[in-house]
Amino acid sequence: MRLPPLPADQWDEATQQALSAMRGADTNNALSTFAHHPALAKAFLRFNVHLLMASTLPARLRELAILRVAHRRDCAYEWTHHVDLAKDEGITDDEIAAVPCFAGEGAGHFDDFERTVLTGVDELVDKSELSDQTWAALGERLNDQQRMDFVFTVGCYTLLAMAFNTFGIQLEHVAQER
Repeated sequence: MRLPPLPADQWDEATQQALSAMRGADTNNALSTFAHHPALAKAFLRFNVHLLMASTLPARLRELAILRVAHRRDCAYEWTHHVDLAKDEGITDDEIAAVPCFAGEGAGHFDDFERTVLTGVDELVDKSELSDQTWAALGERLNDQQRMDFVFTVGCYTLLAMAFNTFGIQLEHVAQER
């Protein structure tokens, strides 16, 4: 762990205000790590809350995309936290298990459009761009705002995976065991 979570009893008023964007969220290792930089936390969390709460992207597609990002970026923290959110959106355990191998043996768990969404994640992660074919295929069910929210969701959670992995943010149950 390079940047340990800052205990809540050490948060000043600016930190509490910065983290208030995640109202109702349990204090976790990610938020407690963001507490080291209140101004950045405030700016970032406002954007992140939009993607989680106000995005035009259907929640099921959002969570499939985030799980794929977490897998591609080898981010256990992001994966673990979004498995529960995915289940809340009706994504089954079998579908979750298939996200890492959606193009191979897991292909049968997703419809053609969901496979396009997962392919789009891979294109954005690999090339920082959607192909014309994927952009058009996404446009068969998503409007321009939804496609924009998709791109920003993948980008945001790629950034989060980089931060979580770099800072060494640990799962709460792992941190408690130490």
